[in-house]
Amino acid sequence: MSASRTLYSLCSWRMEAVDMASASLKRPHSEDDETNVDELKRQKISEEPQKRQENSDHKVEAEVEQPVKPFLEETKNENVPKEESADQDDELQESDEGDPESFADMMKHGLTELDVGITKFVSSHKGFSGILKERYSDFVVNEIGKDGHVIHLDDFSVPVDDEDPSEDIFTVLSAEDKQRLEELQLFKNKEDSIAIEVLEDTKEKRTVIHLAVKSLFPGLETKTEDRDGKKYIVAYHAAGKKALAKVRTSTDPRKHSWPKSRGNYCHFVLYKENKDTMDAINVLSKFLRVKPNIFSYMGTKDKRAITVQEIAVLRITAQRLAHLNKCLMNFKLGNFSYKNHPLKLGELQGNHFTVVLRNVTGTSDQVQQAMRSLREIGFINYYGMQRFGTTAVPTYQVGRAILQNNWNEVMDLILKPRPGAEKGYLVKCREEWAKTKDPAAALKKLPVKRCVEGQLLRGLSKYGLKNIVTAFGIIPRNNRLMYIHSYQSYVWNNMVSNRIEEYGLRAVPGDLVLKGGTAVYIEEEEVDSFSIHDIVMPLPGFDVIYPKHKIGEAYKKILAADNLDIGNMKHKIRDYSLSGAYRKIIIRPQNVSWELVEYDDPKIPLFNTDLDKLEGKPPAVLLTEGKYKALKMEFSLPPSTYATMAIREVLKMDTSIKNQTQLNTVWLR
Repeated sequence: MSASRTLYSLCSWRMEAVDMASASLKRPHSEDDETNVDELKRQKISEEPQKRQENSDHKVEAEVEQPVKPFLEETKNENVPKEESADQDDELQESDEGDPESFADMMKHGLTELDVGITKFVSSHKGFSGILKERYSDFVVNEIGKDGHVIHLDDFSVPVDDEDPSEDIFTVLSAEDKQRLEELQLFKNKEDSIAIEVLEDTKEKRTVIHLAVKSLFPGLETKTEDRDGKKYIVAYHAAGKKALAKVRTSTDPRKHSWPKSRGNYCHFVLYKENKDTMDAINVLSKFLRVKPNIFSYMGTKDKRAITVQEIAVLRITAQRLAHLNKCLMNFKLGNFSYKNHPLKLGELQGNHFTVVLRNVTGTSDQVQQAMRSLREIGFINYYGMQRFGTTAVPTYQVGRAILQNNWNEVMDLILKPRPGAEKGYLVKCREEWAKTKDPAAALKKLPVKRCVEGQLLRGLSKYGLKNIVTAFGIIPRNNRLMYIHSYQSYVWNNMVSNRIEEYGLRAVPGDLVLKGGTAVYIEEEEVDSFSIHDIVMPLPGFDVIYPKHKIGEAYKKILAADNLDIGNMKHKIRDYSLSGAYRKIIIRPQNVSWELVEYDDPKIPLFNTDLDKLEGKPPAVLLTEGKYKALKMEFSLPPSTYATMAIREVLKMDTSIKNQTQLNTVWLR
């Protein structure tokens, strides 16, 4: 990601708050199982998919802001392996504020952790409570680059380049000129050209105007004309609409536009607050007047956090990017450099988290025990609640119907009315659909038609109710795959809970480990050579093997209960064939550190961010005695792991929206 963000309804509300009640400890117990060892079967590990974007690429987030904001968002490392969900979702409008108690009533229909197989803990300490993301600045994510270094924003300087135009290009055009040029660039008026009079005419002044138009409005060309004894710079589309914001390449550059000695890509560090990655890219592309697809990144990052990540953009100068620091809120760009390559999804090695849990109730001994366990044992690598949606119809149910080839069920699950928290217009859309089964009439109820419901209704209007598969195909591929990846995640969570219940935290014969990217069984004589941290379990698919003990049979049973054949995971439609992948069942975070701090004012920051340090702000003043106690923790996680699952292990709490929201209403009374 980077969100870094897997919602069932891309039009649904999203609200998350921390459950303050400690969950009761569930200690796994083991039972030896004698298994018949079949012939060793090797399979190449499937590269897991990238959330977000493949990725997530985006996470879709709509938050309900409340007077108190103890939100707990699902936070994951965004490099998701190839069979895992791609969270590339369209931007979603922010939801309206609502009465917290009525919202809690609606969320009674939501999912709990138990519903998606999240039932076990690996640590023995007593749980305690704390508030996560009371302030979004309590949650900071720094990307870990492919070289293993944590990425920081620590330099605003622009590389010196004699080829760069002067800073005058940003001020030489008036606001009116810029408005007219933008309308010309975007074909918003009937004019074929725009003429800008050159006041105080000099060759240098004309040159700056030429550069300003070409640099700030990609797709436009300029020429100088004499009109009635006055000089004008005339801007026009040299190649018609095809030239609009065209993505230039090394084989098709704009003439004289980019020095040969300079790398084609400007890499920079993006520091952002309370914005997800794709929202940020959309804002940058709008201000630069270019298409978002000229940007590349290694993963997406969450919205409700401060995040720092590397971005690359094709043939935009560091000078132009740095200028955005003067006009953008909640963004900072720095650490500029030119390179000859873009970034690729999944190249990151993970993310480093700095997290503050406020109003912690645990004793010092409890906290120390919890954090030592996190450092030494780790946490169960569950897929977090975000993977399964926020409404009464979980994403995995839609995925199951797709795999069953039950397309009427797919259509019904996505469009039918359901209890729970949704925007009013979506409720009306569902009611219209239930009443008339007329996709065109239901679509008219949606002001936002880019959501999954809108896209499906548009497809049904175009292709008819007898062509649901084709209609469903209108939805972007990553959003369609989100559903079946959610089903895989549901199965995986349940099987891992079964595995820990059955065998505890030790390797047993028939478990799977990876050797050179290939999954192999642990034989009886090898058991002592492996620990629980080596064990992987498969996401179901046609190109994986399953454990050779009771859990292998459990996989067959859970799929059979859903009328799916574990031996035939290939679908009639190639996109929905699951090859499968392997995932470690226990993750041990790296670089774990923590401290308990005290404070009086809930609004003060308890540590300095990269931006604070760059701006020379003094370190946070921490008290020796205060009204409240906070746990500040830092840790690094590999890609495709959920930070909230690590925090769940520390606090021993249910991270579901259902539980968090109901508790949140108590705080707000």
